[in-house]
Amino acid sequence: MDHFRTCRILAVLLPTLFAFGIALYAQPALAARATGTSAAGATTDDQAKIDAWLHQHPGGTQIGARDLSYAGGALIVTLARDPNVRAAADCPSGWFCFYDGVNYTYPRGKLSSCGWQNLATWAWQNRIESVHYNMSTGTVAFLNETGTTDTVLFTAGTNHRTIADVGTNRNKADYVSRTGC
Repeated sequence: MDHFRTCRILAVLLPTLFAFGIALYAQPALAARATGTSAAGATTDDQAKIDAWLHQHPGGTQIGARDLSYAGGALIVTLARDPNVRAAADCPSGWFCFYDGVNYTYPRGKLSSCGWQNLATWAWQNRIESVHYNMSTGTVAFLNETGTTDTVLFTAGTNHRTIADVGTNRNKADYVSRTGC
């Protein structure tokens, strides 16, 4: 085959292969747009929640269909429960979780580190209504800033893992302090 003929074949074949590759690459996104889901499995509503949350609470990175990471994974925020999971305490092993509503209503924040943390760092101060402690050791105290001394509102730990409703202490926690790590 001479050089001129090879160049003519490539000139016809390459644009066709390129267009076919683009079509294959775009197909999942086009199908997702038609069904209202993203390629990662999030619905358009889930993505709208992610976008709105990031607008209000910058600095996070989307790491899943419904999940955001802050400070390199120190805090994970899940904005919506997986629709295939029933409403219940669902904190993954190795974390302690706090929920924005009673009975483990999402959004859910989860931390795993020891020591004292200011919930304002994560925009979670004054918004916790239920908790689930799913760590193998220790306890976590939820504290309210009351001036020169902080008041322990409630604790969760290996002896008392879940609190579906923190009652009169709803939306008061400013800090957490995890001990016994």
